[in-house]
Amino acid sequence: MSPRYDVGALVGKARDGDARSVARLITLVENGDPALPEVAAALAPYAGSAQVVGLTGSPGVGKSTTTNELVRALRAAGKRVGVLAVDPSSPFTGGAILGDRIRMQDHTTDPGVYIRSMSSRGQLGGLSAATPQAVRVLEGAGCDVVVVETVGVGQAEVEIASLADTTLVLLAPGMGDAIQAVKAGVLEVADVFVINKADRPGADATYRDIQGMLGLGERAPGDWRPQVVRATAVRGEGIDDVVAAIGKHRDWLETTGHLRTRRERRAAVEVEAIALGTLRARIGDLREGAALTTLAAAVAQGEIDPYAAADELIKGL
Repeated sequence: MSPRYDVGALVGKARDGDARSVARLITLVENGDPALPEVAAALAPYAGSAQVVGLTGSPGVGKSTTTNELVRALRAAGKRVGVLAVDPSSPFTGGAILGDRIRMQDHTTDPGVYIRSMSSRGQLGGLSAATPQAVRVLEGAGCDVVVVETVGVGQAEVEIASLADTTLVLLAPGMGDAIQAVKAGVLEVADVFVINKADRPGADATYRDIQGMLGLGERAPGDWRPQVVRATAVRGEGIDDVVAAIGKHRDWLETTGHLRTRRERRAAVEVEAIALGTLRARIGDLREGAALTTLAAAVAQGEIDPYAAADELIKGL
């Protein structure tokens, strides 16, 4: 970490609403700075202070426009909001290629809103590997709600469910989304379905299809039944209903104890990812030594099997 950065001072300024300090902390997270453990320790007391709302859906369903209007509604309710918009990586620079902040220019001068585009950096599942730690930064910065908008890669984009308290899946009529939603991955991650562009032909049919699909699902008494909400985000219509559905799900989470369960599961995924990252780094160091080369030669010559070689390698960690 550059000596000009004092982690304690950065966190303190971020708590006071200094956007530049928030940006620097997230940059440290994205770059995997050596001071990251110090940053995480400074942010730990604020863990769980924000409601994390995930927003996903296929490209073209209006995720950024919906996020923009959702932020507007939350600000009207007096909430401080952070937005992490995860974009595909540029194959040349590795940076965020779309820059969803362009669609959220209405909020750029609002000190109660922080918007950050993050590059997925090739990470599958719709999120960046740094997203969980970036959420912690925004929690530490005093955000009441953190909205995480995913890349929009399609059927495999289910990683958001492990990060968010409430996951919104956006659909749009005429895009085949009703059929896609039948597929288990998308069905299981949604806490709220938002049928965006509800002024288009076919919106009612999409609504019925989703409701019918939900009717086929098996739920125990007291389990959450995903809400289905119509909206036309470009006109700001139906957004209050979306906010109400998020609030209803939050109440259910708190009443049933599922909020704590989800957050403990989120923490487990986070700790596991950090541990695996550390192990990969150590294995990378081993590649520069003689141990892996020697074991690889023994495996290639049939002197040892690859499982036994892997065990030997792990002992060296």
